[in-house]
Amino acid sequence: MAKISAKQVKELREMTGAGMMDCKKALTNTDGDMDAAVEYLRENGLAKAAKKASRIAAEGIVKTVVSEDGTKAAMVEVNSETDFVAKNETFQAYVTEVAEQALTTEAADIDAFLAEASAAEEGKTVAEALAGKIAIIGENLKIRRFAQAEADYIASYIHMGGKIGVLVKVATDVVNDDIKEMAKNVAMQVAALNPKYCDRSEVSAEYIANEEAVLKAQIENDPKEASKPEKVKIGMIKGRINKQLKEICLMDQIYVKAEDGKQPVNKYVAEVAKAAGAKVAITGFVRYECGEGIEKKQEDFAAEVAAQMK
Repeated sequence: MAKISAKQVKELREMTGAGMMDCKKALTNTDGDMDAAVEYLRENGLAKAAKKASRIAAEGIVKTVVSEDGTKAAMVEVNSETDFVAKNETFQAYVTEVAEQALTTEAADIDAFLAEASAAEEGKTVAEALAGKIAIIGENLKIRRFAQAEADYIASYIHMGGKIGVLVKVATDVVNDDIKEMAKNVAMQVAALNPKYCDRSEVSAEYIANEEAVLKAQIENDPKEASKPEKVKIGMIKGRINKQLKEICLMDQIYVKAEDGKQPVNKYVAEVAKAAGAKVAITGFVRYECGEGIEKKQEDFAAEVAAQMK
């Protein structure tokens, strides 16, 4: 039996992202053959993938892919259990593969996407290819969601190495460097301030009615405000609704790079469009924040390592 060196274990770990002890075991069982060790990890890990599926995957990255002509784009969120794996090159390369497939898929939802043939691994579905990566990496992984976008021009922005991803759709009859820069800046705005809507036309009447009811109740429960004339109360409600819309509607938000600290995004877009002699409109956006809405498990890593050392 060949003697397994620490260098070999380190190399296999870097190639696959699998745990150190798993790498050592794989090399031992394959007499130090690196390629065979990789296959050993895949084969043995596949049997464990179902068990790993119950573990919480709340880390990971968001990845965007844009077509060469800038008119189509896709964004995916793929989760892992730990941030350590999220930074692993094997995992990141895999997420890129998933994003590239999402760009051309005709799947309407995540279940259909997982069931279709994998573009990266012949003879496997996307779900089966995912199981293979779980085998290699040694953590539960999950393709959580994907989105596609199509427009005259699409800007993408990734924040903090994949913690937040944004796609912004732009309707324009001119695509030059200034328009591209403007679109990228708007994407950064979306990442930073997390608007709920593109503009006020997307806000439902039901939402406004509900907020008005809440504000009216707040006023009636405040002794000082409750005593004011009804006309004044109505004005107060409208004013507060307007302030709220300026916070949640992208085009009404104050542009984060505005020199005067007052220019709204819609004025910034109009200013760039006028300078370019173009007709420009931001028609929508998609924003993913990795792990949002997932309850993260609190881990005691020191205790876990200590248990594995016994």
